[in-house]
Amino acid sequence: MSVEPLDMRAGMDTALARVVGVFGYARAHHAYLFANKRANRMKVLVHDGFGIWLCARRLHRGRFSWATSDRGAKLLMSAEQLNALVVGLPWQQLDDLATIRVI
Repeated sequence: MSVEPLDMRAGMDTALARVVGVFGYARAHHAYLFANKRANRMKVLVHDGFGIWLCARRLHRGRFSWATSDRGAKLLMSAEQLNALVVGLPWQQLDDLATIRVI
């Protein structure tokens, strides 16, 4: 995930250039996420091993729970965290929520 906002007018080549600029390369079987400043739009760049594809999602209400730039220019997340992010769940807290403790 790139924590710097991306202009949603950007296409596949611009998003790929951002990935290469941040990570040094685009790895096969990885997804790279981008959001706009308001965090109500998301683009996902995927290198599937054969080529790359880009998809977009726009929320009509609310915002994606996006990472802040205090974590650096890049952030790694699990497939479970990605699924939670896309549907609007608090993906940053998945590890805490996965454990049940006696109070």
